[in-house]
Amino acid sequence: MFGHLGQIDPPVQQVIDGALRQAVERIGETVLAARRHLHAHPEPSGEETETTRFLADRLRRAGLPVRLLTRGSGLWTDCELGPVTETTPRIALRADIDALRIQDEKEVPYRSQYAGLAHSCGHDAHAAIVLGTALVARQLPAAAHQWQGPPVRLRFLFQPAEESCEGARWMIEQGALEGVDAILGVHVDPERTAGTVGIRYGVLTAYCDELDVLIDGRGGHAARPHHTIDPIAAAVQLVGAWYQLVPRSIDSREPHVLTIGKIAGGSAPNVIPQCVELRGSLRTVSDAARVRLKRRIEQIAQGVADATGARIHVRFLNPLPAVVNAPLPTAALHYASVTVLGADQVEILEAPSMGGEDFSLYLSHVPGAMLRLGCARPGIPDWPLLHSPLFDIDESALPIGVRILLSAALVLAGNLTHGAPSR
Repeated sequence: MFGHLGQIDPPVQQVIDGALRQAVERIGETVLAARRHLHAHPEPSGEETETTRFLADRLRRAGLPVRLLTRGSGLWTDCELGPVTETTPRIALRADIDALRIQDEKEVPYRSQYAGLAHSCGHDAHAAIVLGTALVARQLPAAAHQWQGPPVRLRFLFQPAEESCEGARWMIEQGALEGVDAILGVHVDPERTAGTVGIRYGVLTAYCDELDVLIDGRGGHAARPHHTIDPIAAAVQLVGAWYQLVPRSIDSREPHVLTIGKIAGGSAPNVIPQCVELRGSLRTVSDAARVRLKRRIEQIAQGVADATGARIHVRFLNPLPAVVNAPLPTAALHYASVTVLGADQVEILEAPSMGGEDFSLYLSHVPGAMLRLGCARPGIPDWPLLHSPLFDIDESALPIGVRILLSAALVLAGNLTHGAPSR
């Protein structure tokens, strides 16, 4: 089942089953309180200054050093277990910390206190889980004569601006991956219940390209369209052509999604506007499909431009690679999940998500893996999904996430110490 892993040393298993489990139980209320505080005080991408201060304060209280990003949002801290040297594996555990511009419509004591902002993608849970792993690591008997597990250097990343696909790049530019051998992450998943996880070897999330389109026509009076080049008519033709023709430009068995999420143009019912703006995204799971569909999108746009007389400018922005889980880190997460939850609660995912995730930018530098942590309350149908104004988690998922992440880091460090390839 865990073919990419070497033999798990009995002391490692003893730490996972003993000291680690007990430490997680001791900090359970702290993690819960942190999650609720963060949920009630969400901050948008790039503006997570109070979130950063809160996390930094909790880490410093535990005696952990804090490195802040220069922009004031985002941080990381380091912790060592056992007799470490410069060659001891360093494993990074990553959380994102930004919220969405969504109104929180839940009726709970910890609902967002800020109008138009909500933690509707679970980043408050991610931050609380990684904070919990740091606090647990700090509590473990780390001295050389006490530590039974593999020597490991841990780095805990609290990344801003995941939703805007900028934060991972900022973290990397400021040195968050220096000396890191592998990275692990978790994302809550409301499509599975708390107490279960999803593991995927290989592609976990899609390539994502933002689409920015300007349709430039010639404005005029609504009663005299023959004197104009109507950009709204061109936009209607363009979106329809894309939705009809792009899916027929590639093997139907190849996952891909083109979505236009914004159409903006015009200001009055009796005026044909000068221009229309479209915003959307293209999502694919292979680079070949990505290249082909981007080219096809541009070809179709040129065809509509020729037919309507409008000038259509297509730009692809903020390209985000797919998250491709590496074999050894994935096997470490798999083993840890089975150890914590039992094999029956661990699902091997058959297909990738079409969502995007800038965790992929770390994987351009070091191997790593991310797992899906179930967070829906058992027995409640139609649990609110990610980006819903009603989104919430079953908080029993928090200690599960802490145990799995830290257990996986120990297993991974042990294998890297013994020379197993991480990719």
